Amino acid sequence: MQVNPNNPIGVFDSGIGGLTVVRALMEQLPFENIIYFGDTARVPYGVKSVETISAYAIQITKFLLRQRVKLLIIACNTMSAVAYQVIKDLSPVPVLDVVDAGARTAVAETHNKFIGVIGTPATINSNAYQKAINTYDPEIQIFSQSCSLFVPLVEEGWLDHQVTRLTVQEYLKPVIAQNIDTLVLGCTHYPLLKPLLQEIMGNQITLVDSAQAITEQAGELLRKNNLLNGQQEPPEYRFYVTDVPIRFQAIGERFLGRTLSNVNVVKW
Repeated sequence: MQVNPNNPIGVFDSGIGGLTVVRALMEQLPFENIIYFGDTARVPYGVKSVETISAYAIQITKFLLRQRVKLLIIACNTMSAVAYQVIKDLSPVPVLDVVDAGARTAVAETHNKFIGVIGTPATINSNAYQKAINTYDPEIQIFSQSCSLFVPLVEEGWLDHQVTRLTVQEYLKPVIAQNIDTLVLGCTHYPLLKPLLQEIMGNQITLVDSAQAITEQAGELLRKNNLLNGQQEPPEYRFYVTDVPIRFQAIGERFLGRTLSNVNVVKW
């Protein structure tokens, strides 16, 4: 299939968290057009069945392919964990997912082969990171911790609140006890907690931010396939949500670190 390099990158997530991926793309690939889809009406995905998540993923993938994207990025760890193959089978353009990107980076970073992974219950229960990391190095030991309260705390904007600090300490206590040297932030909301997580884990622990990892992977893939946008012009950013665009805009601006405009509501 012939793909136009000026076509946009499609990024999708169950809600708002994937905007950390968009932010990294804007910073590292400044001429790329981007379309973001956040399924805000049906979030959270983390507590839904594999069948339901797969059905949603197919619907969103078809929508983005109709927008003529040149690359699909699954910015939702839960969707990456349970629906990657379904999306890949459907897509004529390359598909990248945050789980694989985070796993690859973690394997490259660890020295003692002890890696911690934090994420939503669905991501942790899927064992997706364990499988992905052990594909690259079967000797690595993985210690997983579900942190279901992090997402609401981030969306509330409590990034350095005392409640958040205590919650982080409580969740990370068992992980710290395992002598890990690398911690994978297995949810796209978590990069906003990075300063606090680093402070509590200590500087000797490497934090793997899957938003950064997948952006580096996207840049490599586009360069290798001659798909980088050759037009050195201000790019177009379009945002699609399925519900409550005002809330999305307010929280989204915190995630992006810039004004968020061109938000459209999709009614299925």
